[in-house]
Amino acid sequence: MPRIGQKLPQATFKTRVRDESIGGPNPFRWETKTTDDYFAGRRAIVFSLPGAFTPTCSTYQLPNFEKLYAEFQEHGIDKIYCISVNDAFVMNSWGRQQDVKNVELIPDGSGEFTRKMGMLVEKHNLGFGLRSWRYAAIVDDGVIVAWFEEPGLGDNIEDDPYGVSSPENLLETIKKLGVAAA
Repeated sequence: MPRIGQKLPQATFKTRVRDESIGGPNPFRWETKTTDDYFAGRRAIVFSLPGAFTPTCSTYQLPNFEKLYAEFQEHGIDKIYCISVNDAFVMNSWGRQQDVKNVELIPDGSGEFTRKMGMLVEKHNLGFGLRSWRYAAIVDDGVIVAWFEEPGLGDNIEDDPYGVSSPENLLETIKKLGVAAA
């Protein structure tokens, strides 16, 4: 399980990035990124959720991190990343559907990062397969400085708790404790 003071696990992420030199109706190329590519040298928030296009994730969690982005920046956050056990095609499509401009979506299609975080859970009861438990962290140069995990971590849980990892809770914690101030 992740702990405050620990480094994020090393993982690779298979992303798709727009490349106009390719031309045609689908000008995207594969790009491999690592944990360090995202987190080294910056103060960031990473939050994870069970899946793109799902109700709580699409109605509250991602949109509210997007809306509060400037306020997080005022408190020393350089980047906000959303990670999900979905492939790059799904994450890119969800980002377009949500009109995301500020939060960067990271596809963890194989669940490598999520597994190494100890947050990979079975959601077979919902037809999802393996997914991430909902959590968020404030990370400084790849080191966890604050941790926000929804209660009840486990396989095939019927409910989907949401509140501890909400952007509103993270922002309130940052304001109270100053955990993100540089």
